[in-house]
Amino acid sequence: MKRLAKILLVIFIGLMLAFVIFRTPDTDPVEMRAKYGGEPSQFVDVGDGLRVHLRDEGPRDAPVVMLLHGSNADLHTWEPWTEALKSEYRVIRFDQIGHGLTGPAPDNNYTMPSFTSTITKVADELDLGTFVIGGNSMGGGIAMAYALEHPERLDGLVLVDASGAPIEREGGGNLAFTLAQIPGVGSVLSQMLPRSLVERSLSQSVSNQEVVTSEAVDRYWEMARYPGNRDATRARFATPRTAFTPEQAQGMQVPTLVMWGEEDSLIPFAASAWFKSNLPNAVEVTYPGIGHLPMEEAAGPSSSDLRKWLANLPLSTEAGQ
Repeated sequence: MKRLAKILLVIFIGLMLAFVIFRTPDTDPVEMRAKYGGEPSQFVDVGDGLRVHLRDEGPRDAPVVMLLHGSNADLHTWEPWTEALKSEYRVIRFDQIGHGLTGPAPDNNYTMPSFTSTITKVADELDLGTFVIGGNSMGGGIAMAYALEHPERLDGLVLVDASGAPIEREGGGNLAFTLAQIPGVGSVLSQMLPRSLVERSLSQSVSNQEVVTSEAVDRYWEMARYPGNRDATRARFATPRTAFTPEQAQGMQVPTLVMWGEEDSLIPFAASAWFKSNLPNAVEVTYPGIGHLPMEEAAGPSSSDLRKWLANLPLSTEAGQ
């Protein structure tokens, strides 16, 4: 028994030393805002102590497309689509609570209603009428939940490798996400958070490795360490999530574009078929050889497919109407 206690003590001391030696500090918020929050960024007070980092580009009187990023990402993931769309559409994207330069939720609430209410706050603050909402991964699940809650606000829904389908992943996945969800281990690793782990995580998420640039890895790594975001990530991963039911999907009439990378290692490709078969007003487009981020990995084809789909929708063209 004494020998076991000594071994455990040595392990504990080793972990504490590793924590002290390898802990990565938070990034400096002033530096991060200078680096990632310049023009055309805005920091908008939407109430309840929340100040949202967003970008609002394109003609003011054009149809609105709002884009929601995925877990541990930020609004920059939509840069290719924004460049492709902003000549004809008003493109709005923002860092969701617990992410990017928006930072943690003032009330530490990361339930689905908290995420969807933020969408309404942003839309109301920008005086939007109806709009198209799209999301990738976690952002896709939030967009779907918003469509179920507020179909009257939407002209269309775009699901890009979206979460929320009742489809289980078998093996594979993302190392960082897996470790982050292990009690205790996730807390320690979030404080250490080596850049190499972030790089490996991004690399595992995509099939087109050209998007795994040093600039992209730096951004993910630095934004993850923005003050409060690590605690927010742990709180978010600890918040229970439930999958959508067939009845929920089948009752939704919002026109939907389902877009999926066929080699997605995070959310199974079968989830695309689930959304397509259960949403009564859905069109599906898939991308061979592409992983979890089609809007970056296949920026040209995916933005072209989106534009074709948008062209067939009856879109509102005036904010506030």
